[in-house]
Amino acid sequence: MCYLPVMRAVTPEDARRMRDMTHRFAAALLATAAFATCTPASDAQPPRRAPTKDGPREVAILAAGCFWGVEHWMMMADGVVDIDVGYAGGKSDKATYDQVSEGDTGHAESVRIVFDPSVISYEDLLLRFYKMHDPTTKNRQGNDRGSQYRSAIFPTTDAQRKIAEGVTARVQKSGQWKSPLTTTIETPTHWIKAEEYHQDYLVKHPGGYDNHYLRDLHF
Repeated sequence: MCYLPVMRAVTPEDARRMRDMTHRFAAALLATAAFATCTPASDAQPPRRAPTKDGPREVAILAAGCFWGVEHWMMMADGVVDIDVGYAGGKSDKATYDQVSEGDTGHAESVRIVFDPSVISYEDLLLRFYKMHDPTTKNRQGNDRGSQYRSAIFPTTDAQRKIAEGVTARVQKSGQWKSPLTTTIETPTHWIKAEEYHQDYLVKHPGGYDNHYLRDLHF
């Protein structure tokens, strides 16, 4: 489950969800390895192009580890109208954070992105997706482990599936990631919006836990 930062008095619920101290050391080691193989892009982002007021809308569902960071980095993309965090790809259309965190419901922590395809294409969203997380670590992002943290694309149309397959092949062929991709392309079954306290988490808790960043990769 996402590692809750100690930014306030820790409730019993928070304490149960927090990783033990060994994960802090694991995270540091993983971050060191990541920086040794991939150069992060500058923290400075170019001005975001806003979606058009009455333009077309499309939905993308993506999983790339803890959904707090995925939401944060995708919200900075051009043309994004709205994002919800939730759970996708599981066995049931009802699940809670605690149940998903057990790792046996089949769901992945995911984001549902409403975007304006006249401003940003689905292809460009996927290229950003492949830069902001490590798609080579199966069922893991940083110190978050379990199938709920898998790298996955959930196409919402046949056209999206074809694009997802093409972009994934392109990223793999580029060799920018030195290990094989583990990203799966799955049917978007049972999308469930997560509990309200997870929505806009890093807006509500600036400086909170996030192991994502944009790498300077070229596919």
